Order: sequence, then C-alpha cells, then structure tokens
Amino acid sequence: MHVGLGLPISDPAALLHWARRADAGPFRTLGLLDRLVYGNPEPLIALAMVAGATSHVRVQTEVLLAPLRDPVLLAKQVATLDRMSDGRLVLGLGVGGRADDHLASGTDLRTRGRRMDEQLAIMRRLWAGEPYSTECGPIGPAPLRPEGPEILFGGFQPAALDRVGRWGGGFLAAVPPSWAGRLFDTVRRSWKDNGRSGEPRIVAQVNVALGPQDVIDDARAAMGAYYEFSDYAETVLAGMLTTPTEIRAALAEFDDLGVDEVMFYCYGRDADQVDRLADAVS
Repeated sequence: MHVGLGLPISDPAALLHWARRADAGPFRTLGLLDRLVYGNPEPLIALAMVAGATSHVRVQTEVLLAPLRDPVLLAKQVATLDRMSDGRLVLGLGVGGRADDHLASGTDLRTRGRRMDEQLAIMRRLWAGEPYSTECGPIGPAPLRPEGPEILFGGFQPAALDRVGRWGGGFLAAVPPSWAGRLFDTVRRSWKDNGRSGEPRIVAQVNVALGPQDVIDDARAAMGAYYEFSDYAETVLAGMLTTPTEIRAALAEFDDLGVDEVMFYCYGRDADQVDRLADAVS
C-alpha cells in the first residue's frame, strides 16, 4: 500500500518547499484540493509548478471540480500537464456541492452530475485524437495514453460511485475506515457490473496534523474554515489524526480494506509535518 501527502491550501507560496521535502521521502503522491470561491491556489497551475520542482512524486487533484470548467480547455490543460510531468498526473474529479462555486462559474448546481458525464465524454474523445466536431479539428497535445491520465472519482452518492465502473479509473474516498467499507464494496460492484477487468484503484484520504499544539490548532482552524459551509464540519474536525499511533492504526485498517494508497491531508502550514509523517509511516 502506498502513502501520499495532501498539501495545505492556506499558503500557496510554501507549496514548493513542501513538495521538495516530500519528493525526498516515502510519499508516492502529492494532492491538492479545489475550490473556486476560496483563497486556495488553482490546482492545475499549482500542481504544474509542483511537478516541475520534483522528480519522483505524482501530482493529484483531490478533487478537481470539473463542472466549474470548460471541458475543451480542461482537456488541453490536463493533457499538457500529463505530458510535461512525464505521466505523473492523477486526475481526481468531483462535482462539488457549494452553491457559490457554481454561481461564480455560471454553471448550474442542479445539473452538475450530468454535466460532468458530458465533459468526460468530450475529454476522452479529444485525448484519443478525435476532432472536436465536423467544423473543428483535433485539440492537442495528446496525453501519454489515448484514454488520458489515470482518473479517480470522489463522492458519496450512488451516481458518483457508479462513475468509477462506467468510466474506469478509481475511487477517492475522504472517509474514515469505519465508513469506507460499504463505499468500496459499491464501487467494486459497479466495476464488475460494467464489465471491467481487474479491480478499481482505491485511494483513501485522511486529515492529519503532527506536531506541537500550535500546529494542531492551526490545522483545526484552517480545516474548520474550509468546511464551515457544511453541516459536518465538526465531524470532519473530530476525525483528524494527531498522533503517529493513530496514523499507523488508520494505515492498518485501510490495508485490511484493500486500499491501494492512503493520502494524509495536511491543513496546518508547518512543513516539518512532512518529516514527522515520513517517520510515522516508515
């Protein structure tokens, strides 16, 4: 089972420092969240810089809110980053649920799921080198693979879980082990029902903060601000892991569930967490 690191979103200027330290450690992947009406860095731009500053780790959107974006431009941006990072991009996608994000992008919150399915069909066609239309030719560059980079789907609703089987790729679950098993079973069932061979890739995301109390307090404040729109902010805060023992226990539980990778997401800004997490998972 692999281990990845989610980068904090509260200080964009610090991300390259975090990334270089993580690139020298046991981490396979670096992830970044997405919002529009928020102070986070735009993930594709930020991860392009992260990819350029590293040589080993993969870069992953967790999750990119596809319905907020134009699918043709998104296909071109993703293919460019896929090629320039030598295939290190993992495209985590979700529909989002914040009304203000959709208001700012001029998209309809109510049809976001259907819109993402339409976007995926367009992007897959463009990545395969097909023309956009009878009046408009292909749009490059081509990604390294005709089907595009690896895609993970995030979400909790049945339609979101079924996308893994319908479109291929894998599932990104931001839930504790106690909730995760039934979601993984649903995703694996969708995979087989859609005639997929092998198994879907399963990635879990857990919030962590390692360090003295000021680091933990900083992480709680940043996470609380990010989730304050929702009804489950307190639940998310309560689930944050703050000791090496808790982190190792979560790894063991996810391993028992057949998870392929666990992303430890940091909201606290202290970059020394990279080394503390490396020690905890080694």
